[in-house]
Amino acid sequence: MSRIYLDHAATTPLRPEAKAAMDEGFAIWANPSSPHAEGRKAKAALEDARERVKTSLGWEGEVIFTSGASEAARTALENTVAPRKCALPVEHDALMVDQPGMYDAIVPMPPGGLIGRSAIYDAFGPPDPLPPGQQVRALFACQHVNSETGTRFGADGFAVLAHYRDAIVLSDCSQSAGKLPLPDGIDMAIVSAHKLGGPIGVGALLVRDYKLLKPSGGHERGYRRGTENLPDILGMAAALENRDWCTNEAERAAFAARLGENVLKLGENQVDYILPLAHPSLSAQALLIRLDAMGFAVSAGSACSSGTLKKSRVLDAFGVPDDVASRTIRVSLGWSTTVEELDAFADAWKALT
Repeated sequence: MSRIYLDHAATTPLRPEAKAAMDEGFAIWANPSSPHAEGRKAKAALEDARERVKTSLGWEGEVIFTSGASEAARTALENTVAPRKCALPVEHDALMVDQPGMYDAIVPMPPGGLIGRSAIYDAFGPPDPLPPGQQVRALFACQHVNSETGTRFGADGFAVLAHYRDAIVLSDCSQSAGKLPLPDGIDMAIVSAHKLGGPIGVGALLVRDYKLLKPSGGHERGYRRGTENLPDILGMAAALENRDWCTNEAERAAFAARLGENVLKLGENQVDYILPLAHPSLSAQALLIRLDAMGFAVSAGSACSSGTLKKSRVLDAFGVPDDVASRTIRVSLGWSTTVEELDAFADAWKALT
């Protein structure tokens, strides 16, 4: 039996349209910043891709191309004009673990994931009038879709609260861009190409207004260092323009129904393409080994470090008991996943004892 890949939240296969666009980009090998004819041709392709990305995402602000989501997160957090930063406790490692000491406050999250307005306002700090010349009070990092649980957060609602208190919202849309509409009202968004069928090594920071950032380099209007990766940028634009999936909503819902109560319900709303599964008895490590031997590529809901199973901080924040977390894996679907593959996994899961 051929192997079945169900780890699309980690990375998803390159769409053929993206590969074709990249091949065209490799033929435009000049630096887009060069003033000669070759450079101007590359620059024209770059700016065309920028507009295509904006159109595909329905984004009316600016687009800063980066090397991926991690650079986009670092750019937003390190260069924001906001003097104070706060975040949800379930943000991706690129925003949390990789940014030690970055935040002034972490917004408390009840086990059910329903975050109170007062908790958000407290994280913004005292509601004093802004000092002369200060544009915003705080930056609030709140993801759109959690990469481990598939929980969908109301980033658009957070934006309304933030704007009421002169704060801005940075939303990590790595797991939702190209799959769901971007949240309304957000000020910045993180996008990763390889999560939606584009190439690895390119992403973007969407910014409502350049005034929300301090300039940091000589490229991308002065907000990034390093030459733009034109072939990958063209691949990203093409991937965003081609969003068809092999499965539909009804077929994905039927798959979740077959897995039944093993699918953890975390938060008020979860997407149908990231499913946390808890086995009644087998550990996550055992599940990964057995499923891999059966031909399925999935990932764990818990991280393994130095041979010791550590509880995921995300599952911990959602209030998942330790024994359940230790038996939880993640199954994530992508554009190339077929109904036959989902049926095969459901049968394999049922056979695990």
